[in-house]
Amino acid sequence: MTDQVTFYGSSFDSRFLIGSALYPSPKIMADSVKASSSEIITVSLRRQSPEKAGGKSFWDFIQALDCTLLPNTAGCHNAKEAVTLAKMSRDLFESDWIKLEVIGDEYNLQPDPFGLLDAAEQLIKDGFKVFPYCTDDLVLCQRLLDVGCEVLMPWGSPIGTGKGLMNPYALQMIRERLPDVPLVVDAGIGLPSHAAQAMELGYDAVLLNTAVAEAADPALMANAFKKAIEAGRQAYLAGAVLERQTAKPSTPTLGMPFWHQEQ
Repeated sequence: MTDQVTFYGSSFDSRFLIGSALYPSPKIMADSVKASSSEIITVSLRRQSPEKAGGKSFWDFIQALDCTLLPNTAGCHNAKEAVTLAKMSRDLFESDWIKLEVIGDEYNLQPDPFGLLDAAEQLIKDGFKVFPYCTDDLVLCQRLLDVGCEVLMPWGSPIGTGKGLMNPYALQMIRERLPDVPLVVDAGIGLPSHAAQAMELGYDAVLLNTAVAEAADPALMANAFKKAIEAGRQAYLAGAVLERQTAKPSTPTLGMPFWHQEQ
């Protein structure tokens, strides 16, 4: 039985979305993407345009991977910048998919909820399929759905920190309140166990970059994340036991002989 994830009508076998930045070389990036079995790769126009010096070599590696591209608006600080960059990305990459980032704080790179909502509304009216990178704020997630987003990408923790899921309660609440919305944990994942935890909460996929790209062996780490995401998904589908406050014996004693009793 297949267990695919669907975004805007397109279905994929892999629930691992991977970034293309920060790798030591384009070849290591390509090897890592292959090891991840990822079918969706994010690309930043601002940092990695094929027209920039050395960009063509990078672009050749990207095209050879035969993945679905998810261009992003990394580095934008207001709605106007993000919308402009999204339109440039559509022209260059010939895709109406866009990972929408509007950064509101330079210190922790937290998304600006107001600029994000504004940009998302404009882009959706213009025919884009928006993947908004947002915080784990349930109300913001609901407002993004109201303007037409069909996928949400709340953070686990600030970009590149590797802290994992800082607020599992908030993420779980989003999952429970929005049961039919494709949800992707994006940003802050540092270890395969973090990715497995996100999947165990019922999230549909995980997007990460730094944890693979800056590992000592990126390709090996990519494969580790692939397996962790698969394990977390299987655990969610299997149905975990409920936590208890008191101990419960795993071996029942009812009806069992007690040899220590006196004859």
